[in-house]
Amino acid sequence: MTLNVLILCTHNSARSVLSEGMLNHWAQLLGKDVRAFSAGSAPSGRINPRALEALQAAGMDTEGYRSKSWDEFTGDSAPQMHIVITVCDSAAAEQCPYWPGSPVKVHWGYPDPSNAPEAGKAAAFELTRKAIGYRMLQLLALPLAELGQAELQAALTRISSN
Repeated sequence: MTLNVLILCTHNSARSVLSEGMLNHWAQLLGKDVRAFSAGSAPSGRINPRALEALQAAGMDTEGYRSKSWDEFTGDSAPQMHIVITVCDSAAAEQCPYWPGSPVKVHWGYPDPSNAPEAGKAAAFELTRKAIGYRMLQLLALPLAELGQAELQAALTRISSN
């Protein structure tokens, strides 16, 4: 059974897109049956071009990436989500989306690289991509098929402090 992970942010234009790309990239390379999706509670309707550039520079194909509303993942035909990760940054006074229901939920906040000064934006996106990628590798290193919800919750919470 594929483990579905929904990564939520406010606008689904940068951090959540980087997260979706990195988790799917690592899962494919490692042969893990994990699928990431990203969405926003107030999607911007566009993906930040710097996020796409950071993913492409790491060797990923970003064809078909788009900004999505979390509404796409609430219908009867939507895949069941097993893990929901929020990646917004409360230090920036962003309202993190709340996902109802019983999936395992964790918050892995990252500063918005879009807020970096123009001269440092590319570096900010690359650093954010690497930080996200590191946590996604930690998630994929877990014995996901063997963990119950409480154990998975504890493991993901531990990852959030790394």
